Amino acid sequence: MSLRIDRGLFKYDFIDHHAILCVSVDADVKEIRKRYLKIARHLHPDSSAITTESEKKLASELLSKLVNPAYETLSAERTRSEYMIVLSQMGKRLVQESASIELNTDLAKQLASAPNIDHLYKSAIAKIAETQYNSLKEVIPAISQISELNLVYLMRTAGKALAAPPPAAKPIVNSTPPPPNATSAPPSPEPPKEDANVENYLRRAQSLIDKNQFASAEVELKDALKIAPKSSRGHSSLAFVYLKQNKLKMAKIHFDNALKLDPKDQTALTWKPKIDKALGQQSSSPNANSPSSTGNKQPDKSGGGLFGGLFGGKKK
Repeated sequence: MSLRIDRGLFKYDFIDHHAILCVSVDADVKEIRKRYLKIARHLHPDSSAITTESEKKLASELLSKLVNPAYETLSAERTRSEYMIVLSQMGKRLVQESASIELNTDLAKQLASAPNIDHLYKSAIAKIAETQYNSLKEVIPAISQISELNLVYLMRTAGKALAAPPPAAKPIVNSTPPPPNATSAPPSPEPPKEDANVENYLRRAQSLIDKNQFASAEVELKDALKIAPKSSRGHSSLAFVYLKQNKLKMAKIHFDNALKLDPKDQTALTWKPKIDKALGQQSSSPNANSPSSTGNKQPDKSGGGLFGGLFGGKKK
C-alpha cells in the first residue's frame, strides 16, 4: 500500500502532522500526546484490532513512517515551534492562492463557507478521529480529508476573517483631559487600531499565553508585528512573552517600544520598572564581568534569581 498523500496541505510539499494524528492545528501538547498513545496502542502488533500478517506489516509501516515522526515533531518544543512557523506562513500563502484552490470533499466545501468555523472544524476533526485508524486501508484517504479541513481552516483564519472579529477591548485609563486653554503639550495620539488580520494573530497569541505556550505565542506576535510594526499592543505582548521566558533584555526593548507608541500601556508601565531594576542588579553583580555573564550567558532556568524575583519565585 502506498503511503503517498497528495491532497490538502500535502499538495504543497508540506507534511501535515496534525492530519496524521487527527488533531486540530491549535491542539496543545497534552492533547497531542493523548491522541498519539491511542493510535500507537491501536497499531501495536499485539493489538486485538490487528489480526493478519499483512495488517501487522501495514500497521508497523504507518506507525514508523507517519505516526511516530508526527508525534516527535509536535511534542518537542524546538521542532514544534519551527513547524508552527512554517504552518503560519502556509496559511498566508493559502490566502493569496485561495482563488485557485480546489476542494474535493463536501465537508471541506461546507467549512469554507461556514459562519462558525471553529465549531464545525473541531467537531469534524473529533468525529473523524473516532474511526481514522479502524480500517488500515482507509487511513490515507482519512488523512487526506483531515488535511483538506486543515487547509480550509488555515485559509480562513490566517487571512482576513469573513465575519468581522469583535472589537478589541480598550484599556481603562484613569486620566483627566487638560482644560481647553492649557499650555501643556497636546495629548499623545491614540494608537492606531489593528486590522482584522493583526487582531487574529494577537488573539491567538493571547490564547497561547493563557496556556503558558510562550514559544508559540512569540511566533504569532512576531508575525503580527511584521504586518503592524507600530502596534503598541503587539510590542507589549511580545515583551511579556520574552519576560516569561526570562529574556529580560528583549523584554525591555519591546516594552520601550510599546511605551513610545502608547505611553499609557498598562502592561509596560507595570513590568518595565521591574525589568530595569533586575537588569541593574545583573550588571552590578560580582560575576557580571566573568565569561558566564557576557553575551553568551544562558537564561536562568532555576526559577530563582532575577526571574524568580519578578514572578514571586515561580516560573510558569
